[in-house]
Amino acid sequence: MNYNRKEYSEEELIQLYRALLKPRMIEERMLVLLRQGRVSKWFSGIGQEAISVGSAMALEPDEYILPLHRNLGVFTSRGIDLGRLFAQFQGKTHGFTKGRDRSFHFGTNEHHIVGMISHLGPQLAVADGIALADLLENKEKVTVVFSGDGGASEGDFHEALNVAAVWGLPVIFLIENNGYGLSTPSNEQFKFKHFIDKGPAYGIDALQIDGNNILEVYDTVRQAAASIRKNPRPMLIEAITFRMRGHEEASGTKYVPQELFEKWAKKDPVENFERYLLDELVLTQKAMESIKEELKAEIEEGLQTAFAEPMPTANREQELADMYKPFSQEVIQPAGEGKTERRFVDAISDGLRQSMERYPELVLMGQDIAEYGGVFKITEGFVDKFGKDRVRNTPLCESAILGVGLGLSVRGQKSMVEMQFADFVSAGFSQIVNNLAKSHYRWGQHADVVVRMPTGAGTAAGPFHSQSNEAWFFHTPGLKIVYPSSPYDAKGLLNAAIEDPNPVMYFEHKLLYRSISQEIPDDYYTIEIGKAKTVAEGDDLTIITYGMGVHWAKQLQQELADASIEILDLRSLLPWDKDAVRAAVEKTGRVIILHEDNMTGGIGGEIAAWISEHCFELLDAPVARVASLDTAVPFAPPLEQEFLPRQRLREKAEAMLNY
Repeated sequence: MNYNRKEYSEEELIQLYRALLKPRMIEERMLVLLRQGRVSKWFSGIGQEAISVGSAMALEPDEYILPLHRNLGVFTSRGIDLGRLFAQFQGKTHGFTKGRDRSFHFGTNEHHIVGMISHLGPQLAVADGIALADLLENKEKVTVVFSGDGGASEGDFHEALNVAAVWGLPVIFLIENNGYGLSTPSNEQFKFKHFIDKGPAYGIDALQIDGNNILEVYDTVRQAAASIRKNPRPMLIEAITFRMRGHEEASGTKYVPQELFEKWAKKDPVENFERYLLDELVLTQKAMESIKEELKAEIEEGLQTAFAEPMPTANREQELADMYKPFSQEVIQPAGEGKTERRFVDAISDGLRQSMERYPELVLMGQDIAEYGGVFKITEGFVDKFGKDRVRNTPLCESAILGVGLGLSVRGQKSMVEMQFADFVSAGFSQIVNNLAKSHYRWGQHADVVVRMPTGAGTAAGPFHSQSNEAWFFHTPGLKIVYPSSPYDAKGLLNAAIEDPNPVMYFEHKLLYRSISQEIPDDYYTIEIGKAKTVAEGDDLTIITYGMGVHWAKQLQQELADASIEILDLRSLLPWDKDAVRAAVEKTGRVIILHEDNMTGGIGGEIAAWISEHCFELLDAPVARVASLDTAVPFAPPLEQEFLPRQRLREKAEAMLNY
């Protein structure tokens, strides 16, 4: 192996050697512990340490790096206490995830590391978000994010690189090309020859390096980072390497030809660099042994600390509380008395504008939201007032932009991501339910992201622009969901959602945009998330609903003038107001739960079950549900009207009143 030490001092070379040796010695110890059953799983990076160590050592300590599960050298190079690191591996409370996740599935802002999730690709966009925050704050920083050659097959890889290129983000995408995605060789993963072939297609500079040469990795990343800090832009670096163990220890290595092991054993990054330093008289045999003894002692001390710690004790209240960043909302009343008649769409725009004024760190992102103002014109004129840095058109890549939102949160910024239509959120589903929702529970990093969801049918827009998909997210702890039915609530709940540091799904019914209006305060105000509202008082029948259902219930109330109908607007779906539901049930003893979403698996089923379990003695009739048909949303208006539950609501109400 050819090393070019350039002007690096002996002290720097020894520092690199120590950093390179440390993860190797930890790995060797972990493999013994794995066989002894003292650790449960291990993803080995033996043979690839030079990439992790070289890149981490090349960055400034406060620059973020986003590693994968074979990048132990990133964590050790950032000086993480080994006792806590090993506690993490063992699922102990002192670990970074309090026993809630394993191995390298964690982050630590103290060490400027954001760990992976098992889906691999989503982290690439998080790096984009961190880099965007640096760009917006005019900080000369660079972010490094890792991908394996297998993980680069995911759509998130394309989206993240494309966004970084379009926005000129200071990110180094470091591709560890070790020839295999688990057991699948490269020729079954992709058709191109090298990852550097991808760079020009994105408009990104691309470099290829020997990933087993610590000096080449260190020097290349160091120079690239220095250049990017002065001239922000993304760069792709492909590091050619090979893993000397299986994907993880249980998978073995039988699928790899033996000659590959023999070839790459000669390129071992630790042994070759050690030999080079000895030959160059930078390192003596005695000094080398001394370093190994020091590291061995540090590793053993860390292991004993971790082993001595008991397994975590489950605390139900703490587990539930940690799903969300603690936040005690203080409802804000409007400062003045001024009110103006506003349509639903204008109320949303008004709230968004006032939140932008209130929070300079708030960034809006979405397709066509800048000069065009969005397809529903909610952000029309925002670019003139707030500039394109804060009102950002995005490529068509929902997953990447949601990941950018989490990255901005890591750097203390807020974001609003607009789904052009709620239906399109499926393209970013994993980012929401696996990254945004779980981040605080896993390692204490909140996701200060609001996802605006133009939703609902009734406009003859067909199966892909009309879905009510709030139930997709209702099942996901860590998220909050609000769904206003009036202009007043639309503004107040949007402001509250943006204020809340947790991820909030904000549903807004498209049919209400320009069909209803209301006199609402001109000033900024908020509404309590999780608080329902009684829209109409009644004694004969309770309709519990939200969104468009509120208006259907009001129309029914007018049609059935002889009946006294209580209408409860949930407004918030996660959390939902159990006290208000109980009070509404107690008042009439007859309950219909109404929503536009399909019947099966809808939110109404959960509420009905809760009422049956907790309010059974208050009921005078079985709890009823009214919802849309269990089909996709049809296009033709006659079919769409049959799909929607409006007519079935009247039939069910009459039956309930006569029960």
